[in-house]
Amino acid sequence: MTSDEQVHTRRTVVIAGAGAVAAAAALTACTAEAKDDATPAANPAPDGRPSAAKVLAKTTDIPVGGGVILGDTVVTQPSAGTFVGLSPICTHAGCKVVRVSGGTIDCACHGSKFGLDGSVANGPAASPLAPKSIRVEGDSIIAG
Repeated sequence: MTSDEQVHTRRTVVIAGAGAVAAAAALTACTAEAKDDATPAANPAPDGRPSAAKVLAKTTDIPVGGGVILGDTVVTQPSAGTFVGLSPICTHAGCKVVRVSGGTIDCACHGSKFGLDGSVANGPAASPLAPKSIRVEGDSIIAG
């Protein structure tokens, strides 16, 4: 065997090895993707369609005339049985509101206060809190 034949053989082995690694990676990606597709949907709706509903709270968790900050949603109950979803981001400087107390949603950064419907009760914010879509299903408050 000449040195040219040995180099060619080494190249062939390296190229073949790289091809095998690429093929294994592609096969692994396809297998992982197939597993994701095979996962059953959580919380199917009563009509059998998949539901991506996220329960935020129970209706009893939200006080009448008050509210609760639940991660990326503020849920208030201005009057019995009326629930409002709002963004927790203050429209003045983008701070997150910190509490719902005394009938207002309060931002600690610059003192803005919002009504339970999201309207501005006290500046410096000039715009209301953005609405967030929520709905009530039975005794649960659902995001979206």
